[in-house]
Amino acid sequence: MAIYLARQNDTKLTGIHVICKIPKEYRELEYPEKPLLIEADRIMKYAKKRSAQNGILFEKKISFGDIGTEIVKFAKSLNYDIIIIGARGQGTFKEIFLGSVSNYVVHKSKIPVLLVR
Repeated sequence: MAIYLARQNDTKLTGIHVICKIPKEYRELEYPEKPLLIEADRIMKYAKKRSAQNGILFEKKISFGDIGTEIVKFAKSLNYDIIIIGARGQGTFKEIFLGSVSNYVVHKSKIPVLLVR
């Protein structure tokens, strides 16, 4: 959906990947965030490739912190026109009861949000 809208509006995309928690299995490593950064970079490279295949420029941002908060803060700081976010990610069981990232972004963002399923 983001690629489609970017093509319709002749604009670029910026993807953000937020790393929120370091899983237990990585905490024993000297640099526990390294495998998470490698995975985030892999995801961003895939998004960049898909965008390029459709003639869209793609910029990436990898961040640490609370996912919803970081997305809203990042979009606001760069004065983006819209946030496009999936309705269901890879949240934890706890999020089912406390609310999801997309729910947080929809309710806290002052920028329009497009929720994609």
